[in-house]
Amino acid sequence: MLKLKLPPDPVLDAGGIDGFATAFRAGELTSEQTTRDYLTRIQALDKQLGAFEYIAVEEAIAAARAVDQLRAGGTDLGPLMGLPITVKDLFTVDGMPMTAGSRIDISDIADPKEGPFIQALWRAGCVILGKTRMVEFAFGITGVSTPRGTPWNPCDPSTHRLPGGSSSGAGVAVAAGLCALAIGTDTGGSVRVPAALCGVFGLKTTFGLWPMQGAFPLAPELDSIGLLARSARDAVTAYAEITGILHGERGAALPSMELSRLRFGKPTDYFFGDLSPEVENAMATATARLQSAGVAFDEVVVPQARERERYFPVSMPVALLTTLGAERFEANKHLMDPVIARRTAAGLQTLAIDHLALEARRRVAIREVDALFSGYDAWVSPTTTSVAPAVAELEDPESGHQQALSMTRNTQPANYLGLCAATIPLPREAGKLPVGYQIMASAGSDARLLAIAILMEELFAASDEMP
Repeated sequence: MLKLKLPPDPVLDAGGIDGFATAFRAGELTSEQTTRDYLTRIQALDKQLGAFEYIAVEEAIAAARAVDQLRAGGTDLGPLMGLPITVKDLFTVDGMPMTAGSRIDISDIADPKEGPFIQALWRAGCVILGKTRMVEFAFGITGVSTPRGTPWNPCDPSTHRLPGGSSSGAGVAVAAGLCALAIGTDTGGSVRVPAALCGVFGLKTTFGLWPMQGAFPLAPELDSIGLLARSARDAVTAYAEITGILHGERGAALPSMELSRLRFGKPTDYFFGDLSPEVENAMATATARLQSAGVAFDEVVVPQARERERYFPVSMPVALLTTLGAERFEANKHLMDPVIARRTAAGLQTLAIDHLALEARRRVAIREVDALFSGYDAWVSPTTTSVAPAVAELEDPESGHQQALSMTRNTQPANYLGLCAATIPLPREAGKLPVGYQIMASAGSDARLLAIAILMEELFAASDEMP
């Protein structure tokens, strides 16, 4: 029997989200065929990759047909109209199950209604292909999940490598061409780490920019919605449209910026130590290219970044227990991933005075760091300290613990300090594993951050094409 030829990633093949939007509006592409192409790719590839918790075959095709009919009738919902996307499995989406990556029944405490963010996706005309797999309750950075399975990082077909978490399935789905755009959340790096390890672009928005209502919370004082995309350009289009719908500013342009006028801070006192050779070499090459383009770099000292080491082990277990309730946790912890159960249990011993003191110190640190940003367009660092390790390396508990600490070292500070941040995949040779270049900016500077990301992406692409 002849095998059906696997269709290419249809939106990537169209030139990205902007190219798809142009072709869709011109009637050269339909949402239904684009959706079916993605579903074919999912059917063929996801048995190994395990990116999806739920595949919405019938719902997605029906939504795509409806969007095509709207377009045929002259309705234009915007640049995301007809675009097939995925949503992390902690968002409530009508007609789709929601597990938050766990086997514990949370139906009575999960929000039964779609939040304004998911409703904005529908208003934009997006087609939701399904729910992507995640680390249990979003409480893990490696991507490992005993209850639901650990997705396979598609950057190495021969070795099961960590996809990063907690938006593990989202990173895998985008990198493998199983969707045009993925929605994730980021509490300590949960968008940026999978994006970096899987070789795609990841955006962590400023806390509070996009409402978390309708999503199962991990830490309500830290949780941010983010995007995983094939490029910064794709993310910019999605960011502008979603933000416009939520805040009534559709069509807003990014600020005009020039590489030669940018000044970056390098927080070498914390973010640049103990890098793997692959990450260190890739960062050095990227920084040299930016300097050649006129970007200025200064070393900066950010002592507040180190405070994340005391804050997260206390705040996150307490926050999760507040949502679950101690009684539910104790009765069901045997169903949980053992590592996550052990981390959560630590919150049972936390004194209220200690937790409140850490929160008070964090508020002060945020004010201090806001002043440190004066004169800088962004701070830069590696997104992770190493490339994706093999899953087998986490079989030893101590090794797994150290891997998790290392993976969050450079991403948690942005959450702790209230920054927006993004990770840009650096050019790499065939067969090499991805490295992410992180840029961080002050709260509310998301549009400036994305404008910088576009300039960097264009520079790296041009440099990569040079003989």
